[in-house]
Amino acid sequence: MTQYFGILDGAGDVWGVRVPDLPGCYGGGPSAGEALSDAISAAREWAEHQASKGYPLPPVTPLEEIARSVEPHEAIVSVPVLLDSGRSVRANLSLDAALLEDIDRAAKARGLTRSAFIASAARDKILASS
Repeated sequence: MTQYFGILDGAGDVWGVRVPDLPGCYGGGPSAGEALSDAISAAREWAEHQASKGYPLPPVTPLEEIARSVEPHEAIVSVPVLLDSGRSVRANLSLDAALLEDIDRAAKARGLTRSAFIASAARDKILASS
């Protein structure tokens, strides 16, 4: 996972996050949290697009340099980018039977396989702790 820095700006119900290291990558929403969540999704999509074209991710600009460009009404936020390797690996997991049934129901309701659902939930949990 790569941690980029974003610049959060907004007030009331209009918030935005721009990611200077990822040209054209922005997120927005009615709250700071939703704008950051949107920016994290946008950064992943931006990085996936770059990877599909064979381009590497740009280096992370040091925090000190980002801080010099921030206006007094803005804040610096962390924007993690977690990309898949494109290589599936089989894993043996032990789960409570009732939990597995709930996972299967939730996956089916979303049109996902059990593996895709668990991978998505794990990604969400990793990003939430970043």
